[in-house]
Amino acid sequence: MHRFATVTRAILFAAAALLAWQPAQAVPIKLGVINSMTGPEAPIGESLANGIQLAEQDLKAKGIDVQLVWEDDTGKPQVGISALEKLATRDNVAGVVGAYTSAVTSTVARSAERFKVPLVNPVASKEDITRQGYKYVFRVSATTGDYASILIDMALAQGKPKSIAILSENTDFGTSGAKSAKSYAEKKGLKVVFEEAYAKGSPDFRSTLVNLKGTNPDIVFMVSYVADAILLMRQSRELGLSPMAFLGAGAGFATAQFAQEKEISNGVFSSTQWTRDVAWTGAKDFAERYRKRFNKEATYHAATAHAAMMILGETAAKAKGDREKLRELLQSGSFDTIDGPVKFEDYDGYTHQNRHQMLVEQIQNGKHMTVWPTSIASGKPIWPFPGWK
Repeated sequence: MHRFATVTRAILFAAAALLAWQPAQAVPIKLGVINSMTGPEAPIGESLANGIQLAEQDLKAKGIDVQLVWEDDTGKPQVGISALEKLATRDNVAGVVGAYTSAVTSTVARSAERFKVPLVNPVASKEDITRQGYKYVFRVSATTGDYASILIDMALAQGKPKSIAILSENTDFGTSGAKSAKSYAEKKGLKVVFEEAYAKGSPDFRSTLVNLKGTNPDIVFMVSYVADAILLMRQSRELGLSPMAFLGAGAGFATAQFAQEKEISNGVFSSTQWTRDVAWTGAKDFAERYRKRFNKEATYHAATAHAAMMILGETAAKAKGDREKLRELLQSGSFDTIDGPVKFEDYDGYTHQNRHQMLVEQIQNGKHMTVWPTSIASGKPIWPFPGWK
């Protein structure tokens, strides 16, 4: 019995010694996500979440283990502020990806600067977000100025419009988009014959659209999220509004939900930051994986969210979770993503702003077709507007 006990103790001692020499399991890097998972912008928030989930898988495949802490801003700036504070102080994340809307992102960016936590924004496009001189805010997304210029340039290349009407929601995104469109249109010699900001979520746009129709614009430029985009086009059809072209500044016009409304979406142009037709590294593979996983086509919202999370995850791993080191690496780095090459630069009053290549899609028979620039187009644009079915 004594000999058995001695052998047993020896085995246990050897086992303990072996465990002591095992390398410690790497602690996952904790990262935050602020997104509109409920509320009126949840349909697009879902696309962002899907893109981030695929990025999480891709990071793991590269040996980078991340622990994501998700916060739902519900589309409300005040909720976004609380979410950022919680992530920065209670959860002690290394960095944050978010948010979706420009209104929420504007407030979250201020909080990120206050708590000195790096924020990588995937898709909010209000110009002023990266014009505050923030040290901790980095934007992958293009700006509303980019959204406007690509659409207007495309329209001028297709026909000879002389006038433009601008209709936008009265949010941060809408106001910035309308301001950018007006400035660029005038620069290009277009006459702005109508400009109005409507209350987001209004139940009826007929009176506004009647006034717009009365100005007889050659092109109509709209800045709206999904629900408003659909209602605006339904009521445009009712009133027989038929310009040379309807131009949608991304957002609601770039969604499958809008495209599926075939009676009102056919022929509408939308600016976008990504399509499955681009030649950027991994873009086509991402499009296939996304379709198989979620049974739907990927949008630019999903692609920019994937890119933002990959950049933050890889850089946070190099920084070993240290916020200051992470900020420095984001500022100095160059990144090859499914959303194109990304570099956070200071130019034209912007700080840490990526120079993103924009594209134009047109909805043809319920599907988004890449039509501009011609070098990557998957189809030809239908011009002028084909009329209502």
